[in-house]
Amino acid sequence: MAEAAVKRPSLRGRFITFEGGEGSGKSTQIRKLAERLDAAKLRVIVTREPGGSPGAEIIRHLVLSGMGKLLGPDAETLLFAAARDDHVRTVILPALNQGIWVLCDRFFDSTRAYQGQLGQVLPGLVNAMQRVTIGDLKPDLTFILDVPVEVGLQRASARRGNAAADRFEAEDVKFHQDLREAYRKIAAEDPQRCVLIDATPDPDAVTAKIWAELRERLRATQSAASPA
Repeated sequence: MAEAAVKRPSLRGRFITFEGGEGSGKSTQIRKLAERLDAAKLRVIVTREPGGSPGAEIIRHLVLSGMGKLLGPDAETLLFAAARDDHVRTVILPALNQGIWVLCDRFFDSTRAYQGQLGQVLPGLVNAMQRVTIGDLKPDLTFILDVPVEVGLQRASARRGNAAADRFEAEDVKFHQDLREAYRKIAAEDPQRCVLIDATPDPDAVTAKIWAELRERLRATQSAASPA
């Protein structure tokens, strides 16, 4: 497949996010896509949420340690919002404005799924925090990696080895089942931006699906933007 198909005549970089439950393979697929884009001679950075900037990484430690859960869903949402604000201002927007492609492991869809759907934080608060932290910024494309809960939890367990499960990995099976459904709902409600990817096959097969979708979506966008 021609790598040139992802190139476009624009100064602004592309913003692509990856979402999904625990053990869905986001980190692996982000790394593989970054390698593919680099081979296409595109500048690319990989980042994550919560985290991605010095201030946000501090908040990440607080959240994954369980501090946010102790404070309650609303306070945890505010912690995520504070981390996202720092991340967007200091990393994401500057990179996009320099023409760099930004690949992010989780973004606002995670807040909508984890805190909004599962934590039952009021939509008004979630929407307000989104307006304050990202304004009009939205991903150009979001890949939602979907795996059965038992597969994802097995992968997450194998990945961490003897380390303790973090704040979200330690939740019960029902939590993860509800999380999967929340993500599937997000994908169904915004099909122009979101692509639901079956992430149960081997990583190379998943990578091929992601690359094909990326090329097709960008080709369609470029065609729509071209003069008639």
